[in-house]
Amino acid sequence: MRIKNEMRLDFPAAGKNESFARLVISAFILPLDPTLEELSDVKTAVSEAVTNAIVHGYGGGEGTVRLHATLFEDDLLRVDVIDAGRGIENVELARTPFFTTCEGDERSGMGFTVMESFMDAVKVTSKIGRGTTVRLEKRLRACEEQAARRA
Repeated sequence: MRIKNEMRLDFPAAGKNESFARLVISAFILPLDPTLEELSDVKTAVSEAVTNAIVHGYGGGEGTVRLHATLFEDDLLRVDVIDAGRGIENVELARTPFFTTCEGDERSGMGFTVMESFMDAVKVTSKIGRGTTVRLEKRLRACEEQAARRA
């Protein structure tokens, strides 16, 4: 697959930057004229992944989150959210609804179920003490529909 557009952004692992990441991914895909549903789906999934990096990866401590988005010619959007934090000991367990690493905290889990419901594919790779990468993929069908209308 050939790349149509790509961007990388590193930012501090701070709660205030979760909304910043949502705005950045919106700006990245907006020129493609996505539907409101597509835009909302991508923003929500990215928000969940970035929040995981901040809360679970770094435990509220210092660190950097990388947002790497790639748009391929076939209108496949791939977004990697990468941290160099604690890592996830058991990825399969972490992907179950309501699982959390925050003891006593009122959290509803790590949000992988939410990400899966909004994206076409979610892949999680992690190494203890080295960090986690959450890869989100979604084919932007609005692009296909626009091309069909122009033809």
